[in-house]
Amino acid sequence: MPTVDVDRTDPDYRSWLKEAVRKVQADANRTADTHLLRFPLPEKWGIDLYLKDESTHPTGSLKHRLARSLFLYGLCNGWIRPGKPVIESSSGSTAVSEAYFASLIGVPFIAVMPATTSREKTRLIEFHGGTCHLVQDPRTVYEVSARLAAESGGHYMDQFTYAERATDWRGNNNIAESIYQQLRLERYPEPAWIVATAGTGGTSATIARYVHYMQYDTRICVPDPENSCFFDGWLTGDAKTDCATASRIEGIGRPRMEPSFVPGAIDRMMKVPDAASVAAVRALETAIGRKAGGSTGTGLWSALKIVAEMVAEGRKGSVVTLLCDPGDRYLDKYYSDAWLASQGLDITPYAHTLDEFLTTGSWSA
Repeated sequence: MPTVDVDRTDPDYRSWLKEAVRKVQADANRTADTHLLRFPLPEKWGIDLYLKDESTHPTGSLKHRLARSLFLYGLCNGWIRPGKPVIESSSGSTAVSEAYFASLIGVPFIAVMPATTSREKTRLIEFHGGTCHLVQDPRTVYEVSARLAAESGGHYMDQFTYAERATDWRGNNNIAESIYQQLRLERYPEPAWIVATAGTGGTSATIARYVHYMQYDTRICVPDPENSCFFDGWLTGDAKTDCATASRIEGIGRPRMEPSFVPGAIDRMMKVPDAASVAAVRALETAIGRKAGGSTGTGLWSALKIVAEMVAEGRKGSVVTLLCDPGDRYLDKYYSDAWLASQGLDITPYAHTLDEFLTTGSWSA
């Protein structure tokens, strides 16, 4: 029987692929590191709180790292092809970043998002050359994305499945390695806790895996907003846990347990009221003069609660959380009293808790 030999080598495609990968890697060389900001706390506490400022990426959010990893993963697997669209299901920020990378390598991009996504995010997607496909039911973003990919011959990026595997969690300047490198000259270079919210779950998985791989004693906390199933699924161990209502904190919280969420790698979770998240981002602006999105508030509330526990127990050390994206994307939401009223959110008691804690060290919530 003769040898059956089929060679599908395509020189034009390989040339395009090499250039596309080069462009994405060049972006990493220019933009991979972001600042580590200090949140002001009383010196006598002996505790340092840091925010990893992911809003300084070219597309303004933590999702820039994820989008870069997903594009490299898709390109190197042969899934992204010249002239064919990339389709993504997203609540906004990932789509902004993926639109940027699609434009960088010259392929079309379609974002499938809930109709409630902020207008500023849809504007940014369109600014980078992407197209927005809005759906009324956020639970349908997955099937609509897959359908559009099948109809167009494009690639459904599927961040919620591939986020945890597209990033090299052992190093390669991932977000965890960057945090530890930036802390190496601080008085507490190994943080007691790193607090990371979950949209796909990929960031918390990367950080947790890196911590375990490097044998650090750092613990990982994942705060979850209202109208999200991650906390309940983690608590019960039920991978089929779901939630019928969309999260009001854009970028985090999901209606189902996403494949990229790795519950076994996480030490602790908190269920954070949405009003507390908003109170926290407003407190952040007072403290450092920077507006941030609601997901930053969810993480900051939890980080400050952990700091309060350390103060009460007389423990010293450091805590790290993330500044996920800028607040100018949410001026009509988290910085609007009219929006808060329309949602029935009262931030007053949570703002009081934060004010009292930062003044006295006592946490009353």
